[in-house]
Amino acid sequence: MALSPQWLDELRARITLSTVIGRHVRLQKAGREFKACCPFHDEKTPSFTINDAKGFYHCFGCGAHGDAIRWMTDQRGLAFMDAVKELAVEAGMEVPAPDPQSARRAEERAGLQDVTAAAQEWFVDNLRSADGAAARAYLAKRGFSPATMREFGFGYAPEGRQALGRALARFEEPLLVEAGMRIAVEERDPYDRFRDRLMLPIQDARGRVIAFGGRMLDATSNPKAPKYLNSPDTPLFDKGRTLYNLHRAAPAARQSGRMIVVEGYMDVIALAEAGIGEAVAPMGTALTEQQLELLWRHVERPILCFDGDAAGQRAAMRAIERALPLLRPSHSLAIVQLPSGLDPDDLLRQEGRQALENLLVDARSLLETLWQFESDAAPLASPEDKAGLKQRLLDHTEAIQDPDIRALYRRELTERFSAFAFPKREWTPRAPWKKGGPPRPAPTLAPEAAARLRHVISGGARDSLAAAVIAGLARFPDQIVRHEEGLSDLAMRDQNVGPAIDLLLEAAEALDSSGGSPISPIQGLPAPPETSRFAFLDEGTDPVDAREELAEAVSLLVERPALEAALADATARFESDPEGAFAEQQRLLRRKLEFEARLGQMASKRASRARQESDSRPAD
Repeated sequence: MALSPQWLDELRARITLSTVIGRHVRLQKAGREFKACCPFHDEKTPSFTINDAKGFYHCFGCGAHGDAIRWMTDQRGLAFMDAVKELAVEAGMEVPAPDPQSARRAEERAGLQDVTAAAQEWFVDNLRSADGAAARAYLAKRGFSPATMREFGFGYAPEGRQALGRALARFEEPLLVEAGMRIAVEERDPYDRFRDRLMLPIQDARGRVIAFGGRMLDATSNPKAPKYLNSPDTPLFDKGRTLYNLHRAAPAARQSGRMIVVEGYMDVIALAEAGIGEAVAPMGTALTEQQLELLWRHVERPILCFDGDAAGQRAAMRAIERALPLLRPSHSLAIVQLPSGLDPDDLLRQEGRQALENLLVDARSLLETLWQFESDAAPLASPEDKAGLKQRLLDHTEAIQDPDIRALYRRELTERFSAFAFPKREWTPRAPWKKGGPPRPAPTLAPEAAARLRHVISGGARDSLAAAVIAGLARFPDQIVRHEEGLSDLAMRDQNVGPAIDLLLEAAEALDSSGGSPISPIQGLPAPPETSRFAFLDEGTDPVDAREELAEAVSLLVERPALEAALADATARFESDPEGAFAEQQRLLRRKLEFEARLGQMASKRASRARQESDSRPAD
């Protein structure tokens, strides 16, 4: 049958595992999971759990583990295809028709697994032989116990270009090449891929050997050869979809509630030697999207624990960039930064397990790591440097596909940027102004700041709401600090009004605005427009009322770009999710109408006040 991995995943997704198991086992609800006495061994206290969200069962007593198909084959005793057919009926799916090509590929894969299994047995035998003395000495130097060496299947590939070919001569040459064990080149005899290397088997989720990793023992013999060498991609092995040690780490992660991602095989094994079994590693490359999804199937917040050098931090950042578009509610990453120059193995040998555990407990969030990396990426001595940091942060948030998470990341990073670029100020109180005394001078700016502020505000088209808010803040500079958070968010969202807002926030540091006097129009800003629908710009408006109306205008100005961006997102989703996008668009359009109504209310309030003033004037 042509049962593709995608078809089988769809089958599993449509099946409620607790329903399937509940027909044969009495289940108890336990939070988001179900518990039962394990049907695979005798027990009195339930240690068998079923997780519908992740689609697997697991017994913490005997280690039984699997999905709906595995339950049907192991507990019900059905053949694989019989199990699939029975579940397909329940899921309302049609089993694909027989496909000769797929059957042939399945047969070929079985043949390749025979090759890798035979190669693993041969490598292990070589490690015990006289040829494996150097490899055994290396393992002894690393401090790995005999139990760990057996568990991880260490072996040795001897020198010689034809040693494996002769040992596995019962397999045809094309099969050895396709399995990645031999290399075929034109006009030359095929030769062994792994030579004079410490060998480690790479296994799939079911523990079957699908590929190998080989570590060089003597770098001086061939300085140009890579220190680590992996099998190439084969029908069995896709390095972008495989995590080393996942078949052992997954059960351990279900008990500890965490999964740790390190850079290499030896780090995984060093953690296991120290009693930390829930560690995995990518295949010599940065984490891929597929590997991230594999991790999230087991834990919601995997911990990246990369080396403390610059290369390790770049690897962590590459993983973050891959993860940002995939983030969804409750699914993220945590990141541990090791001491400079140390990898997990070094830290364990020098300071012990507790030192690593302390770092794992204090792992930083993805957002915190993102902020730290970008704020440390370049000097931040000038306004241009700070603007570059703001743009880099904004670019990262735009990569996030989930609209709620994108908005929350934008808000959080904006707040962090504002706290850094515009730290809170301590206003020095002034003596109260006495009625009848000399007029209080307007707050002043340094000549350079005043010139820049005047240049930004007077240049370019700006709508009436933005112009009124900027003029209102100039009239009531004490409100700049009050609305600092919202204004900073607006500056990141709106490139037209952003420069003026940034300069107002920067200028506020130089102003004593506690008294409420306006910034001098001559020195700082153009005078407020003579005609405006916003009453907070009128000289006759009570200052308390004016500040309240200015706060409302700031709120509207900050809300507008977020509303427009959300509308654009909803419109863009019409092709993939027409029903959901239409509902979201209608909700946002209602919000937009409410927005316009609030603007209209401000205008009518000013007009009403103007009529009252006109009526109160004595007739000529």
